[in-house]
Amino acid sequence: MLKRVKIGKISTPHGVRGEMRVLPLTDFPERFKSLTAAFLEDGRPVVVESARPHKQFYLLKLKGFDTPEAVMALRNMMLEVDRSAVAPLPPGHYYVFDLVGMHVFTADGEELGEISDVLKTGSNDVYVVEPKPLQDKKLPQILIPALKSVVLEINVSAQKMVVQLPEGLV
Repeated sequence: MLKRVKIGKISTPHGVRGEMRVLPLTDFPERFKSLTAAFLEDGRPVVVESARPHKQFYLLKLKGFDTPEAVMALRNMMLEVDRSAVAPLPPGHYYVFDLVGMHVFTADGEELGEISDVLKTGSNDVYVVEPKPLQDKKLPQILIPALKSVVLEINVSAQKMVVQLPEGLV
């Protein structure tokens, strides 16, 4: 399981005092308002001195990054937090980062593949499953609707999902 979770992507400097634009990559962008510590994707810990919303970005000031030039060195880096800092979800709800990489099995125990992405469609999410190659042949992705009638079990700690596929899906 992931130890850190990506919450934003550093974009460009804002002003001359070391503020930076950060594009939120989270369903909870308001988390930035109370953020005090984070990590750069290279593992360096950073202290967040201030954070405020600005258009589709958050403007963050990190301790020790006091000039636009210092901020430019961080451009396109991911900002991460410890997994333990992520808010718990109610039963039956899952973070995408917990689902990606999960192994998908049919109710009969046949492994279909691994979840590579989750598509947001409006009515329900769709799990994108990369099938296991069959005799050196690349099979097409399997798109599984995230419906209670299809997804029978999700076990995050075991990285396992059990599904009952609708007829004709595969």
